[in-house]
Order: sequence, then structure tokens, then C-alpha cells
Amino acid sequence: MPLVLPGGETVEEPRDERHARLRKIRPEFADGPLVTVAGARHLAEAELIQGLLLEEGVPSVLKRTAGFDVPDFLAAGPRDVLVPQTGASFARELLLGTELAPTQGDPPARRPVLLALVVGGGAALCALLAWLLIESAG
Repeated sequence: MPLVLPGGETVEEPRDERHARLRKIRPEFADGPLVTVAGARHLAEAELIQGLLLEEGVPSVLKRTAGFDVPDFLAAGPRDVLVPQTGASFARELLLGTELAPTQGDPPARRPVLLALVVGGGAALCALLAWLLIESAG
């Protein structure tokens, strides 16, 4: 015997795969700017995380992690999983339960100024060492 909704209502069959995916999204998790909730080592792992989130009604977007120059058509390279801000805490809790999210909160912030200072300091140290070697040899 087929399952039917009470009152004799019929359920519209999804028109295509996109329509089926959109019907799973819970509106309370689809508001606000996108925030990173997890990172994946490659495309397959990122799509697994995305599928887990969608089954719970949380929409998500995949984005290549900044700083990696692997061409976009390759599945290699790390990906960030982003969700709307209203669904971020639910998504983090869900992923922590499956051990797919980082356990120390958000990914570390990128600090370009600090990186520039470290590189500049290293270059200055190398120049000083080269000068000392030239002076001691001469």
C-alpha cells in the first residue's frame, strides 16, 4: 500500500536533480553571508561533507582553498565548505559528530602583513649572514 499524505494531498515529484536538492533545504539555515565550517583535502571529501549537510537541510557551497594553484578542472587540492551564517553552528555540530570538522574552531585567519614581516626578516638575516661571510673571508 503506498504512503500518502493525510487529507489526500499529493506530493509533487521533483522535476530534476536540482529541484530535488532545493526541496531538501530548510529555510532557517539559508540566511546570511557565507562562512567556512569545514575544510576538505580533495573534491571527493568536500562533496561527501556537502551531501551530509544537505541531508540535514543545510545548503553549502564548495570553494577552492586560497593559496593553492591547482587548475580548477582537477579534483586535487583542498576545498573549503561554506554555509550561510544561520546554519553555521548547526553544521559545525553535525560535522563534529562525524569527525569531519576541525576541532579547534574556525580555520586560522590569514595574516598577510605577518607573512611579509617574516619573509622580510628572513631576507635581512640572509643578507647579514652573507655580509659577515664576505667580511670574514676578506
